[in-house]
Amino acid sequence: MPAPSPALRRPLILHVEDNKAQQLTLKTILEGNGCAVLQASTAEEALQLCRDAPVSLVLADHMLSGSSGVELAAQIKALKPTVPVVLHSGSPPENIRHVDGYIHKGEPVRQLLEFLRDLINRF
Repeated sequence: MPAPSPALRRPLILHVEDNKAQQLTLKTILEGNGCAVLQASTAEEALQLCRDAPVSLVLADHMLSGSSGVELAAQIKALKPTVPVVLHSGSPPENIRHVDGYIHKGEPVRQLLEFLRDLINRF
């Protein structure tokens, strides 16, 4: 069977969040809107998944246990420079080096989805 055309493939989003309720909520929203989702609770898990999977975008909380979203973004960019990294957090980071976007956790779901699709399409 031939591989699906790129236009038919679902984007694979790596969601990095240490809050289980947030993980479940975002997974449900993203999958309900045509995305495939991998989830990690730590930066270490996220890096391993990023190494092993054809990730289209990384959506990470900024305040992770033992790390920050900005630190994770730098490590992901070292592995896969073309994969966009978006911080999804309640407070914006002071330094956004290596980060391709930031969206506040309080933004409407519609705006989050549009933002992510735009980045996936650009990258």
